[in-house]
Order: sequence, then structure tokens, then C-alpha cells
Amino acid sequence: MQKRRCLLDNRGLVPYGIAWEAQQSLVARRLQNPTLDDILLLLEHPPVYTLGTGASLDFLKFDPNRTPWDVYRIERGGEVTYHCPGQLVGYPILNLHHYQQDLHWYLRQLEEVILQVLGGYGLHGYREPGLTGVWLEGYKVAAIGIKVKRWITMHGFSLNVCPDLQGFSRIIPCGIAGKPVGSLAQFIPDLEVQQVKENLCKAFAKVFQVELIDIAARSRS
Repeated sequence: MQKRRCLLDNRGLVPYGIAWEAQQSLVARRLQNPTLDDILLLLEHPPVYTLGTGASLDFLKFDPNRTPWDVYRIERGGEVTYHCPGQLVGYPILNLHHYQQDLHWYLRQLEEVILQVLGGYGLHGYREPGLTGVWLEGYKVAAIGIKVKRWITMHGFSLNVCPDLQGFSRIIPCGIAGKPVGSLAQFIPDLEVQQVKENLCKAFAKVFQVELIDIAARSRS
């Protein structure tokens, strides 16, 4: 059986607003034409805070109307989180009609991708019962928040590879008090985002059983 194609849009540092608009455009096109290929955006963001649709401002330790940092309220689920360079962010735009029309299944698949990446480095990541994301030795290293419209997905996951974690101190990440945020670099010094990107692509293709096609490589050929 031929694997479903998924395009890979591998970017560098992208301002949050630009990436958000790109996702909205990609989703809109696929709602109009469901035969379009799935696509995975991989990138990093400059420092930014994002809140889910129903996220509480109680989890911010600053006034969002008087702050030097960018703050966005977006259409994903979940509470507040923080993005910055050194954090690998993935936005899968998938048509779940071709996978499983089950949001819990999809969330667990995204976690499984992260778990496999960690396992490749000999790190034992795990899930916390009743919560979404991936933990490592008591630290939350990956956050997940999604939006699905007519079974087309957007938003996705963030994996802390080697970020400056100071920005997380200004919030209660994901609304979960008492569970610190960590990074892979705490356990594997000198780990870089590009290296993890390559391993994440392999894990994503394996978990979702897709053929991942790099847009940039295809345009060069």
C-alpha cells in the first residue's frame, strides 16, 4: 500500500504572526480542496507568548496590555505557552479523514513522535496521566495544542531543544503549577535544533506512516 504524501516546509526563525497566517491559508485551501497534500511546517519563533481560545489570564505573571513581549490569543486549545529560539515548533496540517477522525488519537500520535525522538537519544520521555505533552525526569519538554476544523488540523507541538528557559518564568506554562519546564540540552549538552529536526522528521514519517517530501529539496531538483 502506497504511503500518503506529506510535504515538509522546513523554515528557520519565523515571526509568530507570519506562521499563524501561513497556517490559516493552508487550512483554508484544504477546506476548499481536500485532495491537497498534507504539510508539516517546522520552524522556530522569536520570543512570543500564545494563549488558547479559552486560556485564563490568571496564568500570566505580567499585564498583557503593558508588555514588551508579543502576546497572541489564538484558536488552539490549551492555556498559555512560550516560544523562543532553540525550541523546535511543528505545525502539521493534516486531513484526519485519511488517518483517524479522533482527536485523542491525534494528540497521542503527536506525543509519540516526541517520545520516539527522545528515545533516539537514549532519553526516557513519558506522558503524565490526564495531561497533554511529554515529560523527561520531572520536566515538561514538549507542549501540544491543536485546532481541528472539519478534520483539518492546525497548530501542533513545541519541543524545547536548547532554548533560554527564562521566558517560562513569566507564566504558569500550560496552566500547570509545580511542574517545571525543561529542555533536551539539560540532558545532552551542545544539542542543536537542526540535528533534532532531522530526527523528528524521521519519527513523524514513521508514526503517521507518511512519505515526507521536502519542498525545498524538491524545488532544487
